[in-house]
Amino acid sequence: MDTSWSQLQNKLENCLCPPGNGVFTVNTAKERKERLHHAIFGQSTDIDNLWKQSLKELPDSSKAVILGIASDCGGGILRGANWGPLFIRSTLLEQYPDLNAFDLGDVRVIPHLLADKYLNEATLSNCRKALYQDENSEFAVSPLTITEDVLHDFYQTFPNKGIFGLGGDHSVSYPLTKAYLQAKKKQGIRAAIIHFDAHTDLLVERLGIDLCFGSWCTHILDDLHQPHHLIQVGIRSSGRPKSHWESTFGVRQHWAHEIKEQGVDAIVANILTQLKDENIDELYVSFDIDAIDDSFASATGTPEPDGIMPDEAMSILRALAAKYPITGADMMEIAPFTDSSGLGIVSQEKTLKVGGEISAFLIGEMNK
Repeated sequence: MDTSWSQLQNKLENCLCPPGNGVFTVNTAKERKERLHHAIFGQSTDIDNLWKQSLKELPDSSKAVILGIASDCGGGILRGANWGPLFIRSTLLEQYPDLNAFDLGDVRVIPHLLADKYLNEATLSNCRKALYQDENSEFAVSPLTITEDVLHDFYQTFPNKGIFGLGGDHSVSYPLTKAYLQAKKKQGIRAAIIHFDAHTDLLVERLGIDLCFGSWCTHILDDLHQPHHLIQVGIRSSGRPKSHWESTFGVRQHWAHEIKEQGVDAIVANILTQLKDENIDELYVSFDIDAIDDSFASATGTPEPDGIMPDEAMSILRALAAKYPITGADMMEIAPFTDSSGLGIVSQEKTLKVGGEISAFLIGEMNK
């Protein structure tokens, strides 16, 4: 533990930054960031040092560990999900002050980058110099690559802790789930992904890019014990029918209209039967806020009507959590400054309220 923890701590101090600082700005949202820092650290100055000191408490902290990935470079419709981690944290601190979780901070995000594999050597060198003041640094520079690299070390050092990821567009779930699934396999644990979304995210690539908000699921299937251990809930916006996705990729889907027609209890019973038959041990919940009907969640890049209601989502989550431990989770695609409803701040508040309730529940379950 000592050697691996020392190495991980060094990586965290370099590749991450204080909570809320993942979006690099000088004055934009300065007051909001300061309020967040004051709520977490009791002051809004000398935050870098206070945050680095707080990292020393990680080994003895709660099982649930929050990590923000303030990147929307993998999105493609309306941008703005990079502000999600800052706003969701504020919501959790204000509405759930007794919630127990260790805040690891944010991945350091260069907003124009997605993954290191897309960069040439000159760009990698320039970005290493910008982030680490060392063009020959060994650390990654893109948000997806940094996240995956950090989490592989995290799970190796703390196999009994879990990450609650705050996004960010849904491409961020690629490194979150990949590192989680690979760590669980090493432990001999059979894990399933419960994916709430209006969209399948099962493209092979989008406009030539293989890792993005619409394709991340496709590229974690090999890390599951079986492809149908990816269970999707709330799907309704797709150019192809359910049969195409299930037969092509082997996943299981429960579309939003099926939840309405059959009822939550029937859907839950179906999922629980599958989990039991497949000898699943643990669950990871990836939650795209657009799984929720746009009357409750319009502050997102791709709001969709005819979705599941907040109480339906919570009923499904409670039923699953009553039978299986949730050991990893994320909340994605909350874009506080976007609005399709015309209600402005009301839309933002409604979306954050729903996202906050779901997030608080998942974090609470991860701590059990």
